[in-house]
Amino acid sequence: MTTATPYRSTVQAQARDGFGRLLRAEWTKLRSVPRWMLTLAMSVLLTVLVALLTASGAQTSGNGAGGEPPPRTAGITDQGHLTYRTLTGDGSIVARVTSQDRGRAWAKAGLMIRGDVRRGTPYAAIAVTPGHGVRMQTGYRSGGPAGTAGTGPLPRWLKLTRTGTTITGYESGDGRDWRRVGAVRLGGLPSAAAAGLFVAVPDDIKVKRMFGGESVSGSPADTRATFDKVTLAPTSGGAAGPWRDRGGPGGPAAGARTDESTQEGGTFLLAGSGDVGRDLFADDITQTTLTGVLIGQTAVVALAVLFVTAEYRRGTIRTTFAASPRRGRVLAAKAVVVGAAVFVAGLIAGFGSLLLAGPVLRSHGMSPPPITDGPVLRAAIGTAVLLAVIAVFSLAMATIMRRSAPAITAVLLLLLVPQIVATGLPVSAARWLDRVTPAAGFAVQRTLVRYDTAIGPWTGLAVLCAYAACALGAAAWLLKRRDA
Repeated sequence: MTTATPYRSTVQAQARDGFGRLLRAEWTKLRSVPRWMLTLAMSVLLTVLVALLTASGAQTSGNGAGGEPPPRTAGITDQGHLTYRTLTGDGSIVARVTSQDRGRAWAKAGLMIRGDVRRGTPYAAIAVTPGHGVRMQTGYRSGGPAGTAGTGPLPRWLKLTRTGTTITGYESGDGRDWRRVGAVRLGGLPSAAAAGLFVAVPDDIKVKRMFGGESVSGSPADTRATFDKVTLAPTSGGAAGPWRDRGGPGGPAAGARTDESTQEGGTFLLAGSGDVGRDLFADDITQTTLTGVLIGQTAVVALAVLFVTAEYRRGTIRTTFAASPRRGRVLAAKAVVVGAAVFVAGLIAGFGSLLLAGPVLRSHGMSPPPITDGPVLRAAIGTAVLLAVIAVFSLAMATIMRRSAPAITAVLLLLLVPQIVATGLPVSAARWLDRVTPAAGFAVQRTLVRYDTAIGPWTGLAVLCAYAACALGAAAWLLKRRDA
């Protein structure tokens, strides 16, 4: 009687070991060519150098001497005019808006509760707008939950109620039947909060777009509104102090704004300039600092292309395929090696640019956000991912074309031309161009939402990844069907 030994295939293990050997072989090729490693270092150097040059030429767009510093959070505007008292503990503030300057659709007249009156402090507000009805607003975003649609008739009653850290907004046509508009939670809202009346209006902004750049200019707009039946009613604690004003950042002394409030009995007249919400025209300091990637990527593209075409030019690709007949695995190993190497270089370039340019920007009166901020970290790490995907995309294009100059030219045109052309197109057309081309990947470097934002950071990067995946798939298909 004989005992049979079960057969166990070793193909899977050999495949794993084989791919590991491929990775080591491709890494050896990359690091053993000095000019390739020098090219990788040049991508870092160029990116950081452009960041320092950009920071050296930067100028503050703040208010200048005598003005208030910009808000603590980049990309927001916290201006307008606020007349307030201190509300200690829970309670509510009620007022009737009897008239409003209806010159602009997003002019606001309403009620606000906030932790303090410093710029950039979290707040909750409910306001009447000439073109968008009653709106609940928070988080420095325009819009928000809507009450009465359209340009509902005045007078209009408004109410904000505080319960702990939750602020609830109501509206009414007669002051008796209240309709809930929305509620928000303000984390960290102190017991003693500022509660009062406010007016705000967006500035008049003009954008001139031209190929290769844009010009943004603006002038302040004014608004005014009348309130009566104003009541501040605490349910615990008490309201403290008289009514006080917090005007716009320039104030009358700056000569640019006419913020004022007049109180006669229970009637308040407020006038002011500036908006409360997102600053859709703010400079994205982080993205601007990282624009050196547009230059550094040239070295990355050249490296990734030469990593393939050099073997075709010398004929060593036949030796590579003879040692590893499964050509798709060879391509995958090359993509992993060049992508990983560029990713590490991209991390150095991204963080190096932000860390070295920060002191230069501050010396020029700028206030770059700390590198520990979530969006800034995402932009820095995203820059490394962006460069790695560009490297893989370039490698795939080189495999398809087999020649260095056409592959480098094609990749750079696909990445750079859409960004240049978009600046000379209408915003709607430019957004579509930014969404559907490989240039969408650069959205990962944005930390602010602007008027011309076309796509989210990770969505934009996903678009570039899709192009790289399609190119890699086409390259693998051609490798199997063409002679080496």
